[in-house]
Amino acid sequence: MFIQTEATPNPEVLKFLPGRDVLGEGTREFRSAEEAQVSPLAGAIFALDGVRRVFFGPDFVTVTRDEDAPSWPQMKPGVLAAIMEHFTSGAPLLAESAVEQGHDEGAYEGDAAQIVAEIKDLLDTRIRPAVAQDGGDIIFNRFEPETGVVWLHMRGACSGCPSSSATLKAGVENMLKHYVPEVTRVEQTL
Repeated sequence: MFIQTEATPNPEVLKFLPGRDVLGEGTREFRSAEEAQVSPLAGAIFALDGVRRVFFGPDFVTVTRDEDAPSWPQMKPGVLAAIMEHFTSGAPLLAESAVEQGHDEGAYEGDAAQIVAEIKDLLDTRIRPAVAQDGGDIIFNRFEPETGVVWLHMRGACSGCPSSSATLKAGVENMLKHYVPEVTRVEQTL
């Protein structure tokens, strides 16, 4: 098994490409060792010194290290070994009981429902694929029809990335405002 690695715009995050499906569809983020208990792979990565977050994409894994953790050249072999061991063992990625929480807080009616559908379509077709190339994901959180504010959640390499606020404002906000005039601003949820 050959696992490729790629740098991301976030210097604290490294992207690992095992050359096979990880989740296949969707994404999953683990922000602590406790959250990672539902995944043998995420648990093995969190067992390594200095790991802050683990993120599964369709065909990649990103690992975020603590700022004071060992350098990537020191951490990388352990992460590679955990990924290789997991995929060669045939163990499931997630326990059967592991269910991802929904990300759409609230139901929308009338014009607001149409606006939210347009926002989600743009996120799914134009924005998320680009963000995934950098090892991250961007999830719709909510839309405030009265103010025109869209709230999004950045995950994976995008979470805590020094350039994520520029990406959010210069890229995502401009695109949403262009295609959906009702959007006035984009904000990030934590």
